[in-house]
Amino acid sequence: MVNPVLFDLGPIQIRYYGVLYALAFLVGYFILKKLAKYFKIKEEYVDDYLPYIIIADIVGARLFEVLFYDPEYYFANPLKIFAVWEGGLASHGAIIVIILATIYFCKKRSLSFYNFADFISIPIALGASFIRIGNFLNSELVGKITTLPWAVKFLGHEGLRHPVQIYQAIGHIIIFIILLSMIKIKNKKEGIMFWSLLFLDSIFRFFTEFYKDLPVDYGFIYLGLNLAQWASILIIIISIKPLYDRIKQYLNKPSSHL
Repeated sequence: MVNPVLFDLGPIQIRYYGVLYALAFLVGYFILKKLAKYFKIKEEYVDDYLPYIIIADIVGARLFEVLFYDPEYYFANPLKIFAVWEGGLASHGAIIVIILATIYFCKKRSLSFYNFADFISIPIALGASFIRIGNFLNSELVGKITTLPWAVKFLGHEGLRHPVQIYQAIGHIIIFIILLSMIKIKNKKEGIMFWSLLFLDSIFRFFTEFYKDLPVDYGFIYLGLNLAQWASILIIIISIKPLYDRIKQYLNKPSSHL
């Protein structure tokens, strides 16, 4: 059991969650700087894009959380809407707004959206693992009670539980490694890494959600599936065709090789 507060600064608490969230952007920034040459993107575009993804990620994730997961709590405590360091950021909202912000950024800079989306997919996959670890240390989005030897005691929750946040963090790290290895693939069609991220992340998310112990009034449940699972199903369906087309095109190229 870990105290989610790293240290207090008077009325302000510095939480592990907030530190890890900031670290996700910092590490992602340096990864983008390193990868820029592989995607033929000017390094200054990384600096220009950073404010876009930070704002899009936080605003999109928070709005989705407030509007779809726990609106009654946030509307009753409006100041809590801005307390993002306490947790409560929905990744599906972040995905939507980041895509929209990236489309706008690429159009403004006359860049290929799919090439740029492939470029940012790599650090996004890794950064997501930092945020899941933050959820773990924040004792939020906990797993169901279990007797498995790696079960964890969470602050404010009874019994030993699945560390489902760590399951999801491991999934993101696996996706990061897969995407990073795809850089070496020659003759790949733009967008394959972007669609791979959406598809693989949604697969991992769908199955790991079964281990979560969410409150009955947190989001909605339909046919035994929660909101995150339905959103994941939608993304999987949307991703199948463009991902299949890119894989098929790559495999049909006689000169394709690693």
